[in-house]
Amino acid sequence: MITDFLDSHSRHSTDADYLFSDNKLANADQLYGFSVECGIKALMQIFGMPFDTVKQIPSNHDDRVHVDKIWQRYDTYRSGHISGTHYSLSSNNPFNDWNASQRYSNSSHFDINRVTLHKNAASQVKSLIQKAKLDGLL
Repeated sequence: MITDFLDSHSRHSTDADYLFSDNKLANADQLYGFSVECGIKALMQIFGMPFDTVKQIPSNHDDRVHVDKIWQRYDTYRSGHISGTHYSLSSNNPFNDWNASQRYSNSSHFDINRVTLHKNAASQVKSLIQKAKLDGLL
């Protein structure tokens, strides 16, 4: 299959919002993380992240990580691009408490405060994606 970070960002975001509104916090939290990861990687590509089109993965091993690590990697590419100054993220990683392995956790471990923090970060990335579309970068 062909990797499409932009489409993945959009569908994970949409599904996360549905789950959040239905109080399915555990799965909403996972999808907010994946949505942000995909959105950031879509932006990183336009800012110059090398991508292996044969293997369909980022060329740099350090870019093959989930949102808990990719948030910090983002500036590596954004800061080196002429348009990057208009696409900054918060320096504090709101996903430093998130891990893909939490998909195995009990639902009771996900509270509204935790998930709302991730939802707000997802909104921030969604806004950057919309800006990149309007600016003709995506």
